[in-house]
Amino acid sequence: MQSNLLTTPKQKLDNSKNALYLAAKGNPRRRFHALYDKVHRGDILWEAWKRVKANGGSGGVDGVTIEYIVKEYGEERFVSEIQDALRNGKYHPQPARRKEIPKQDGKMRPLGIPVIRDRVVQMATKMVLEPIFEADFKDCSYGFRPKRSAHDAIRHIRRAVKKGVYWVVDIDITGYFDNIPHGKLMQLVEQRISDRRELKLIRKWLKAGFVKDDQFHETEMGSPQGGVISPLLANIYLNYLDTIWEKKFAEIGTLVRYADDLVVLCKTKEQALRAIDVLKAVFAKLELEMNKKKSKLVNLWGDGQGSDFLGMHHRKIPKRMKGNKEVFVLRSYYGLDSFADKFLNKIDWYIRKRLTLFWNKKHNRRNKHSKSGQTAILAELAGLKKLAG
Repeated sequence: MQSNLLTTPKQKLDNSKNALYLAAKGNPRRRFHALYDKVHRGDILWEAWKRVKANGGSGGVDGVTIEYIVKEYGEERFVSEIQDALRNGKYHPQPARRKEIPKQDGKMRPLGIPVIRDRVVQMATKMVLEPIFEADFKDCSYGFRPKRSAHDAIRHIRRAVKKGVYWVVDIDITGYFDNIPHGKLMQLVEQRISDRRELKLIRKWLKAGFVKDDQFHETEMGSPQGGVISPLLANIYLNYLDTIWEKKFAEIGTLVRYADDLVVLCKTKEQALRAIDVLKAVFAKLELEMNKKKSKLVNLWGDGQGSDFLGMHHRKIPKRMKGNKEVFVLRSYYGLDSFADKFLNKIDWYIRKRLTLFWNKKHNRRNKHSKSGQTAILAELAGLKKLAG
């Protein structure tokens, strides 16, 4: 009897993404033209809607919410209407709703909230385009990419430091998302995409504008934070920096980037100063500006200031070992610090012990310390996280 050869919608989607990735990886100069039809494919739009629904969030300028679509309007009707609009060329994005959210420095960060219909189309577009550009993205980039995280970026930094890094160039880009030039961004997109309808779709989102305090504002530059497609476009733009660095300047230092947050790890001060000059030149070409107030040059070994990256502090500090020997260790995020693990493991052990005592007392067990392994599994299933990495 033959096995079932039917392909599930998820397998079909995965196969499509893998095919695009392999095609792009196999030919770095290939430009893709038949993409718009994939964006309005039923299975891709439905998966895009499911992801938007799972992400939640408030509605846009039209007032339509996810709850309203699910409980009143109808999900199938909603997705079907999006598909028809895309097929018939009648889809036009609406302006984003501008919301200000506080930053750590006390200032406000502008956030653009597209209407839910636009979020679905952007998600479908991201699902189609992402495999193509993932074939080009470099290993130094970690932000908003599949199977990559801030933890991975920190591990990259720690590996570099172990090889003898003394200096860190910590760079902040002034208003990155709001200052991306549309023309140059589209030139980089067009290096891989030749589908005119797809390119027109992206330009529409960039030019859709935003509404703040009931006032419409045009957008002549930038890719607003909050849009589903914005992180991918932001990575496409700064991949120019990653590529140039890998080809010509890797010997200066190790570049680690998470979206618009980036550091260069150097062995000497001369290399660090050279890295700053290179970054200034590349930013000038990209029409971006280095934030001089927030960017800094730090000596990990002798500077008490240290370096902050992705909300984690990095600094070499002395540690007294056996035999009165002093060594310098890098301190950062607790889950990646082997020295901190020794103490955090003790806390984990104590918590498990108390839970075991509680569990056995509740079930009237004679041996109050038994079943500790089972208790640990139940605690993990209930959502308890370990402190140690």
